[in-house]
Amino acid sequence: MPAIAVGAIFGVPALVIWRRYRDLKRERFIRNEPLPAGLLDKLARRRPQLKFKDRALVAHALRQFFLVYLRANGRYVSMPSQAVDDLWHEFILYTRDYRDYCKRAFGRFFDHTPAVALAADKRSNAGLRRTWWYACKEEHIDPRQPSRLPLLFAIDAKLGLADGFVYSPDCREARRRGDNTTNCAGDFGDSSVDGSTDGFGDSDSGSGDSGDSGGDGGCGGGGCGGGD
Repeated sequence: MPAIAVGAIFGVPALVIWRRYRDLKRERFIRNEPLPAGLLDKLARRRPQLKFKDRALVAHALRQFFLVYLRANGRYVSMPSQAVDDLWHEFILYTRDYRDYCKRAFGRFFDHTPAVALAADKRSNAGLRRTWWYACKEEHIDPRQPSRLPLLFAIDAKLGLADGFVYSPDCREARRRGDNTTNCAGDFGDSSVDGSTDGFGDSDSGSGDSGDSGGDGGCGGGGCGGGD
């Protein structure tokens, strides 16, 4: 058998194993690496109403978002929480720490994008659907028929943020009340929002290192952008 063919036969499985090992190593890093000292204090200045336990929960949600980006393999993801976006922004101001963190966690720099809700912007919507999909998978929630929200989508309401994005797994009651401020989880799989469902479930179509700069384990509590 030609040497090239032998190399191809044994090289592909080896590459798959290596990538799996690399991703597991990155996942452990994201879950366990301490965030920079003083970062939660910076969040306290921005959100003085948040107690320490609230800020710690925001940090947990930021880790979930980072796991979402890792699982998305460089595809665009959007940030669904104002509180988590604030902490992410503060982290980026630790320029060297953030750059080094991104290199170890993702192998690339993860550019910041502002928090968004479903709207007319198809790219942001695709990113939100992708974030929803992976955040649900992280907490063992069915993204198509959710019984609750993953932390990343629940945290703004949980913290009672006046400027936060509020989500509900089932918006029928809210719509009966005429509540137009609640974002509906069911809309992520509904093409009537922007004419597509891009990003919703595309994690099942394969993965790869399509790099550009954007989990299992539970965050529990019903309630982790960038990339492409």
